[in-house]
This record gives sequence, C-alpha cells and structure tokens, in this order.
Amino acid sequence: MSRVTSHMISRGKFWTAIKIALMLSEVQFPVRGGMTVFNLGSINIDLVYTVPHFPAPGETLTTLDYQRMLGGKGTNQSIALARAGGAVVHIGAAHGEDGWIRDEMRSAGVNISAVQTSRTATGHAVVSVSGDGENQILLWPGANHAIDMEEAIAALDAAQDGDWALLQNETCGGDEFVGAARERGLKIAYSAAPFDATVTARLLPHTDLLVVNEVEAAALADMLDTAASAAGIPHLVITKGSDGADYNGEAGTLHQPAFPVSPIDTTGAGDCFFGYLLAGIAAGDDMESSLRLASAAAALQVTKPGAAAAIPARAAVDEFLASHFATSGG
Repeated sequence: MSRVTSHMISRGKFWTAIKIALMLSEVQFPVRGGMTVFNLGSINIDLVYTVPHFPAPGETLTTLDYQRMLGGKGTNQSIALARAGGAVVHIGAAHGEDGWIRDEMRSAGVNISAVQTSRTATGHAVVSVSGDGENQILLWPGANHAIDMEEAIAALDAAQDGDWALLQNETCGGDEFVGAARERGLKIAYSAAPFDATVTARLLPHTDLLVVNEVEAAALADMLDTAASAAGIPHLVITKGSDGADYNGEAGTLHQPAFPVSPIDTTGAGDCFFGYLLAGIAAGDDMESSLRLASAAAALQVTKPGAAAAIPARAAVDEFLASHFATSGG
C-alpha cells in the first residue's frame, strides 16, 4: 500500500470518528418516564394513490387522488413511539435533498441526531389505497440499504441499562445492530416485515419482543415447522386487523379486541400499533395495558388517510380510551 493511500484511509477514519463524536454529543434525552428506544429504521417517501379498485394485470388505471407523505415502517414506528410519549432515537439514512423528512420527524418528537445524510436517493413506496381502505405497496429501499453501520452502531453508545433496540426488515445491517445492542445490554424488539425467512431465522433467537401480522405469523410457522406461539419468544404479539391482537409470552396468554371504527386507510396501522405498544412497555406499563393502548392508537390511525401523518397524539388516544370505557361502563 502506498503512503498516499494509507494517508487517505487514515483521514477517512479520522473524519468518521469526528462525525460519530458530533452525533453522540447531540443525543439528548428528556427526563425519563421510561426507557429509550434506539430504532434502526427505514425512512421512505410514500407516494399514495387513491384508486377505485386495484388494477388487474395489464390494466392502466386513472387514480382518484395523489399525496406525497413520510413513511417507512421504521419511521412510522419512531413517530408512533414519540407521539405516545416515548423517547426514541431514529437511526437511518435519507438523501440530503429531502430536508422536509427531517423536519417532520423532528416535529413529531423523534430524535434525528443519528439520521445520516446519504448520497443514495431516499427509499420510497408506491401505495395504492382502494375505496374500502385496503392497500397494496411497492417498495424501493434506496438509502435504507446504504446506511453506514459503524456510525449507526456508535449511536448505541448513548444507551443505558434497560433501553430497547428496535428494527425491521427494511434496512441493511440488522445482524450487526442486534449484536452490538446485545453487547450493550439492550432488549430487542423486532418487526419481521417484510418477512424474510433467512433474516428472521438469524434474529429470532435474540428477540425479546416480536410483533407480526397473521400473514407473517403463518410464514414464521412454516419456517419454524411449528406454531409461532410455540417458538419460545419471550413476548409475541400477532395482530389480526379487525379481529384484534393475540399475545403469548411471559405475561401469559392475552387477547386484545379491536375497537370498532370505520377505516379509511389501513396503511401503517401495524406500525402505529407496534410503536404505541413498545412505548407502553418501555414506560413500565403491564402488557394488558400496553396492548389496550396500542389497539386504541391503531383504531384512531385507520380513520385518517396516510401512515405517519395519521398516527394520533397520546392525548387523543387517552381521550378515546376514556370515552370508550365511559360508554361501555368498563
């Protein structure tokens, strides 16, 4: 190796160290009512089209409406955590030209000090929403698969005992992130979506909290050759849309019914549920209370269009719960 090449590598490591030090100096947390969640999460631009029906193969369809929104499973979950009152540090990447993304995340209460500026275009999703509120999604990962993992893992150096690490299957670096989080004593919350059997098989043994929907639970059962509930996961939640959610784990076996609402758009409902659920758990609430909170938040979320934009504030969720129990006499 030439002296010039060696010098360039040394300079590269030096500036990486400077970036990491500056990033850690910006990681500031509110006075804690609970633990902090460090979320290695996707950041997407959602291009949302309202359609009269989903197009058949070969069909060209004129849409009824179009909106550009902030999304990505990771971003949705971070915003849900923040709006639930939790402390969350989002670790991810977006292109520098998309400053509005950082503005929206910061406004929602998300700590974005570990969001990297990428030369790769921000990930995006093309979302079709039908008249009955169902959706179809095409996803391009973009900067989510170009995260500098050395810089990402350095954000965990600000973690304290009892904090959580959260991830999904929409970014690179999941194995490294989970390994580093475990070394630092963090608990692992995992959203195994989009489902990837190979990735999930590697991460599942390290997972403390797993939240999947019915389709993902079925794929997990096929992978394990046994029911997901028999896999020995400390905390397993299977969301079932209008049929509520089932819990199996250290807190026993629980069923949380869905709150009856008229859905407009179900995009991101599972992410809203997960974020609120983890916020409750991280704050020290019991599992039954956390499930109820998450279900109420998801119920409100589906009554508005969009994913991140539709996630309700904690005050609205508390008011909804109070109103529901006053009406039901519960």
